[in-house]
Amino acid sequence: MDSYEKFIEKVEDALSLADEKKELNIFLSLEKEKIRSSAEKITDAMKSGTAGMLAGKTVAIKDAIITKGTVTTAGSQILKDFIPPYDATVVERLMANDALLFGKTNMDEFAMGSSNENSSFGPVKNPLNPEYVPGGSSGGSAAAVAAGIVDMALGSDTGGSIRLPAAFCGVVGMKPTYGRVSRYGLIAFASSLDQIGPIANSVSDVALLLKAIAGHDKCDSTSSTEEVPDYPNLLDNDVKGLKIGLPKEYYGEGCDKEILDRVRELTESLRSKGAEIIEVSLPHTEYSIATYYIIATAEASSNLERYDGMRYGFRADGNELSEVYSQSRSKGFGEEVKRRIMLGTYVLSAGYYDAYYKKAQQVRRLIRDDFITAFKEVDLLLAPTSPTTPFKLGDKMDDPLAMYLVDIYTTSLNLAGLPGISIPVGNSSEGLPIGLQLIGKPFEETELLRAAARVEELVPS
Repeated sequence: MDSYEKFIEKVEDALSLADEKKELNIFLSLEKEKIRSSAEKITDAMKSGTAGMLAGKTVAIKDAIITKGTVTTAGSQILKDFIPPYDATVVERLMANDALLFGKTNMDEFAMGSSNENSSFGPVKNPLNPEYVPGGSSGGSAAAVAAGIVDMALGSDTGGSIRLPAAFCGVVGMKPTYGRVSRYGLIAFASSLDQIGPIANSVSDVALLLKAIAGHDKCDSTSSTEEVPDYPNLLDNDVKGLKIGLPKEYYGEGCDKEILDRVRELTESLRSKGAEIIEVSLPHTEYSIATYYIIATAEASSNLERYDGMRYGFRADGNELSEVYSQSRSKGFGEEVKRRIMLGTYVLSAGYYDAYYKKAQQVRRLIRDDFITAFKEVDLLLAPTSPTTPFKLGDKMDDPLAMYLVDIYTTSLNLAGLPGISIPVGNSSEGLPIGLQLIGKPFEETELLRAAARVEELVPS
């Protein structure tokens, strides 16, 4: 059977598997005929020898990423019927490289959540154990890969929203350096923190997907002009002489012992292969959650102001203009989104701006400086992705602070604009996946991917 015939068969199998696993609530949109039509066009390119680097790969798209002609909701009722008139830059780049776009994935509403239970369309369930959360906010994307439905997926990461679901679903997920990938067409949560990135079953596939979507975009003034390396062909390198830092603040109380033991075991394996292991300090880590939830909510309050029921999206009835505004937002937004809008509006309000928002920005700089200092001693950092393994659906929904603390090891990277990658490194005694996180210098994704590939080799398949 020729490769293009195998591809058509693979697509049909994936569509059947998506139906079989419908109870996991992974997809918000799955246009089967559109998928089949796209598959035919890709096979034509494969037959003619003109196919791009992603030909034969199926890629799911987080529903915060704009897709022309396909409903894009960001997991919110307020956008439940929104059909965008254009594609996000990353979507254009996927299609230019002949990736098969395979559905829009469920997510925490406006990417606000760590468990994927805040979606207006119901929670995603973890494919490894449906009683557990898949992590958020890109839970649908990670679950689509973990369930074997797609080869790859795109997520977005504002405070850990790619890395955490990757860890919870036992797949690889990367948050690139801020600016490495265009945000044009990403529905904004917190614009100085948001970053689109790849999710896949292997480091090599993450590298391939990153190569396809990275690079400057004239439509996004924050996108970098840094040259994009040939990531998938630069993965071969050993760790001999590599200086790996262990931030002591990531190894203290509050982290599950099994996770720490597994991460330390792999650290020793890297040491035995020639890596130099150095303890470092990131002294302002304890302020990262508070800083993140001031800055992120402030930016969310501003970004979500546009959803007023007048221009597009859900619109409630009302006799007065002010009533239409208030009812549209009250009924269209979920509880967590409303909570964050109110927090953000509060910290930006007169009399509180200096006390909260300005101070948070100053602490953000201190957090960034911690990393700069650490990277004078080491090439990259190694730590757990999450302090816990996946938890059961509903376990933390009544305690927002406990939910926020799940992101304790991930938010600092967004505040500092650094790249990070989560690699699955085995399971707990309960059979739940454990994720290890590597943190790199700005625009040093190549070094990060190389080290991740070596960690991946240490984990039995």
